[in-house]
Amino acid sequence: MVSTKIGYLGPKGTFTKTAVDALFNDGEKVSYLTIPECIDAVKYGHITYGVLPLENALEGTVNITLDYLIQYKSLKIVSEVVVPIRQHLMVHPDHLNDWKSITTIYSHPHALAQCHRFLHNGMKHVSAETFTSTGAAAKFVSENADLKIGAIANELAAKEYGLEIVQANIHDFKNNHTRFIVLHKNDTEWHPEKLTLKGYKTTLMISLPTDHPGALHQVLSAFAWRKINLSKIESRPMKTGLGNYYFLVDIEKKMDDILIPNTITEMEALGCSAEVLGSYPYFLYDDTLK
Repeated sequence: MVSTKIGYLGPKGTFTKTAVDALFNDGEKVSYLTIPECIDAVKYGHITYGVLPLENALEGTVNITLDYLIQYKSLKIVSEVVVPIRQHLMVHPDHLNDWKSITTIYSHPHALAQCHRFLHNGMKHVSAETFTSTGAAAKFVSENADLKIGAIANELAAKEYGLEIVQANIHDFKNNHTRFIVLHKNDTEWHPEKLTLKGYKTTLMISLPTDHPGALHQVLSAFAWRKINLSKIESRPMKTGLGNYYFLVDIEKKMDDILIPNTITEMEALGCSAEVLGSYPYFLYDDTLK
């Protein structure tokens, strides 16, 4: 029997890997260095599923994920998990007792930004250097015991690379979360075994006619009078010239046979086009229940 392959933005020890482990008990898990590489792997059938970050509560949308999702409309969102983001300072075990003398801390730029207060107030003597990911930063620290360095990463990275957490939960905001989506070649929903279902979403990509004043207002009205709740709306450039945008909306509802299709029909009557990027279940990962 051929094992299911699940790709993710790596390396090991990243928050994306936490999402993968929460979503998939079995299967071969393959890390990719970039988001486009992972999405291409799904498109060309090298992997069955791709797990990627879509939105962070502090940093906003991961634009490259959204842009490639728009480009490859044949790929569908089939599941989503929301993961809490908890950042920790970790060092090589050799420096457990003298960790306050480290001179450099490595991490992803977002993680460094999320720990600004800790770095500014308690670690002013330390320089902060960016890395491609939190997992890569942890790996670098684990391979360089002779250097007085540390990494900001998650608990999984500490376990994966044998590091010691010396300051836990150093992030500025407690309610930081990231949405991770699962991409697949068809629209078959993915329901993980060990996560509790929180609800359903449907994501639409909408383009407006260029010569229709008030088109966006009319599009939103098509949802409003049907009492369809939108949890998010944002625009992304169509890359065909200034002023041309797609609008992405998340509907707090599973695709049905009447309401959403009739909404799309009404938008198309206005000269808009609408593409369903996925109708999928979403879940919340509670890391306190591990």
